[in-house]
Amino acid sequence: MTLNLPIDAEANKLLQRSPLALLVGMILDQQFPLERAFSAPYELSLRLGHEPTAEELADFDPEALTAVFATPPALHRFPKAMAARVQEACRIVVDTYGGEAETIWSTAGDGKELFKRVSSLPGFGKQKAQIFVALLGKRFGVRPEGWREAAGAYGPDDAYKSVADIVDAAALVKVREYKQQAKAAAKAAAAAKG
Repeated sequence: MTLNLPIDAEANKLLQRSPLALLVGMILDQQFPLERAFSAPYELSLRLGHEPTAEELADFDPEALTAVFATPPALHRFPKAMAARVQEACRIVVDTYGGEAETIWSTAGDGKELFKRVSSLPGFGKQKAQIFVALLGKRFGVRPEGWREAAGAYGPDDAYKSVADIVDAAALVKVREYKQQAKAAAKAAAAAKG
């Protein structure tokens, strides 16, 4: 079980060792290439000169954090909104989970509780929460009872529908193909209603 994204090796290592970095990457994985979203925590640490803590990001001056996110190349296509979302998530991590992002998942009693906790984070709707539960289960061994059910369609080992399934270049191709097919199907459905 490893997370092996097509990004800088140091960025991959940071995601492996830092639950906060993993959470930030997942927050940023929205309307943005996944390679850039999951590289952003490493880039953020380079810009700050160290790996930030949840407390540091929660207490950061909002305008200054937006400036860090917006510095070219921006950490997201919507730097102000995503800097605010990351900061809000860090406040939850500090206030509810003692400043440790990993506590969100390490103390969940079962898959339903894990899904509920993840769903309560800013920017995590049902689909994104299911993907994160699948990512935690498949790549990080976070497997409370019922985790696959909580991950929905993203839970099976052979789903190839999200970042949770990317272990090599071939898996990345399968995930991209699935996303293209899903997008085309949604477009066709919208046109049929039209």
